[in-house]
Amino acid sequence: MILRVLPAIFALLLISGEANSEQPNIILIMADDLGYGDLECYGHPRVKTPNINQLAKQGVRFTQHYANGPECSPTRTAFLTGRYQQFAGGLECAIGTGNVGRYADAIRLAEQHDLGLPANQAVLPQMLHSQGYRSAVFGKWHLGYEPKFNPKVHGWGEFFGYLGGNVHYFNHRETSDLHVLFADDLPVYRDGYMTDLITTASVDFIKKTTEPYLLFVSHESPHFPFQGPSDAGKRVTSENWMEVDENAYVAMIESLDDSVGKIIDAIDEKGQRENTIVIFVSDNGGFANAANMGPLRGTKSMTYEGGIRVPLIIRWPAKIKPGQTSEQVCITFDLTKSILNLTGADAQHRNLDGYDIIDHLVQQKAPIPRTLYWRGKRGDRVWKAVRHGDNKLVTKEGEGQPIQSVFDLSSDPAEKNDLADSKPKLTGQLLNLLQNWENVTRPIR
Repeated sequence: MILRVLPAIFALLLISGEANSEQPNIILIMADDLGYGDLECYGHPRVKTPNINQLAKQGVRFTQHYANGPECSPTRTAFLTGRYQQFAGGLECAIGTGNVGRYADAIRLAEQHDLGLPANQAVLPQMLHSQGYRSAVFGKWHLGYEPKFNPKVHGWGEFFGYLGGNVHYFNHRETSDLHVLFADDLPVYRDGYMTDLITTASVDFIKKTTEPYLLFVSHESPHFPFQGPSDAGKRVTSENWMEVDENAYVAMIESLDDSVGKIIDAIDEKGQRENTIVIFVSDNGGFANAANMGPLRGTKSMTYEGGIRVPLIIRWPAKIKPGQTSEQVCITFDLTKSILNLTGADAQHRNLDGYDIIDHLVQQKAPIPRTLYWRGKRGDRVWKAVRHGDNKLVTKEGEGQPIQSVFDLSSDPAEKNDLADSKPKLTGQLLNLLQNWENVTRPIR
């Protein structure tokens, strides 16, 4: 009897193993403050990014991809939750150095020790664990300093990186001299350039992991302070922390490109090229006077195109035709929806806001129109936007003259020709869309 049962058990194990091996590995590499035109394959006149160029040639380069927010914490919130960051509360602006709230709701939550992303609102990586996935996040977190917001509480299998928004690239401390470098939930001290440390952790994870995995490579580069890998002796203090250094900026992006190359090499060494999805993206537009936004208007913190339209490259050799350029409009939380669908995770009850952009590529669908929304707060300043098809409304309240402008992005991606006065009916329609969205996306805490 036992002998007859054993072959059946072995057969089931083989079937299970085959199914498990077919699940794709997923690597999402997120740059910080990388402008739309900051890569060679997006037109930068000076920066050399051969590894990212090759990734684009082997996959799909997007020309109309958006970050969910004009700053980092909002976009990262949307990525982990699959929803507009407004639902989380307090995360419409980057969390300030040392756990500081930067607008009324965020200040209230910081005073209550509640400023950060509650783990129960996130769908990544928890929902992938039930599908047999191992997970890790290496680099920038910026979703809460409090222990209850640590990546390990969110369900990430491994974490190495820093809790805040940016650190000195060599001593890994914030401007306040606060030490925020952690391995899992414990502070650590390491020698080395921050980009290299993130890369080493990522490569080691790829080499040792046998299960299908979700790897979030959350780079600091090219966020200030502007320090290239050879700038260990450069004096960087709180006084010159944001001082632009063009040569250092170029070196930072080229170091980021080297990191991508090492990660790709690690995938190839494991024989995982075909069934590993590699996503390269930025969390928001570039920093003023440092980044290259190409033809786009505006910078980080604004809802003009330069503040929210960013590079996106997706490569999946097993399923996606290489050498494509896509004009499909998409946004960060589309990647979340795609990842959950790919892994078989059932997230219907989570009311995700995204669109499966990877399935769109696999099925070779034609571009479809989208309606997308943005709102970013800092102090009394509020930037908003809605894109409906090719029409876009941008507004700003507080801090100087108010703005209410309308643009046709199909003919005017540089947002030079304001149509608000000449097309009042269209302006009213876009304002109504934005107001209705704001009425729905109220914080749940």
